[in-house]
Amino acid sequence: MLTIQDAVAVITGAGGGIGAELANYWVQQGGKVVLSDINETALQQVAAGLKAQGGQVATLVGDTTQEATCARLADLAIETFGGIHLVAPAAGIIRDGLLVAPDRETGKVTKKMSLEDFQAVININLIGVFLTVRECLERMINNRCRGLICLFSSTGSLGTAGQINYSSTKAAMSVMPKVITAELFRRGLAGQIRCVAVAPGYVGTPMVRGMNQKALEKIIEQVPIGRLIEPAEVASLIGELYRNEAIAGDTFFIHGGLRLGSKG
Repeated sequence: MLTIQDAVAVITGAGGGIGAELANYWVQQGGKVVLSDINETALQQVAAGLKAQGGQVATLVGDTTQEATCARLADLAIETFGGIHLVAPAAGIIRDGLLVAPDRETGKVTKKMSLEDFQAVININLIGVFLTVRECLERMINNRCRGLICLFSSTGSLGTAGQINYSSTKAAMSVMPKVITAELFRRGLAGQIRCVAVAPGYVGTPMVRGMNQKALEKIIEQVPIGRLIEPAEVASLIGELYRNEAIAGDTFFIHGGLRLGSKG
């Protein structure tokens, strides 16, 4: 079993949501964090709160779709704390919309998802993750670090209308642990560095809680446990996946029993 005490976590998208909650959880467990976000103000607010708790924190403002940013982030962890033990690329966006939207009266398509909206989600949710993982994994191997790469999938990976861009990226996150584990296995490294994904359902981030309340009520009606998933519950799951070295190569759902609108 691994321990979080003094372990170094690299977390992107750490300016809010699950990324910020994971950073808080990690510090409370005695770990060190290297945080990144494109929003400097949000990132520094999170960092200040962690430092006020006595946390050891390093930050980098940057765009994870850029190779130089991800390389610098990985280097920062090694230079500042001497290792990388958890990689959690939580940076992500949504740009929801139908692939094509026929008019209800005429039946003719009047709107379609733009290439810009499709590409933006692919760039951040997929390419940004690829670059973050690639750069951190290289340094974990070269510095003989033991730990976990934890990707972020979603129940959206099962197919959610209006999210062909987002769902595609989250489906990719579901298969990546198998691919990465197989590649590490071929090089005799799968026992040293593991890879998994967590797939949350509807999580009670400020963005979700602030949405139209009637729409939110309809969402919660579809969740068997009758509520949103707390960000702290997702962070706790990641902590357990990190500790348990028998867990590798799979995706773990945390959605309160949600089945995308089906009550069975």
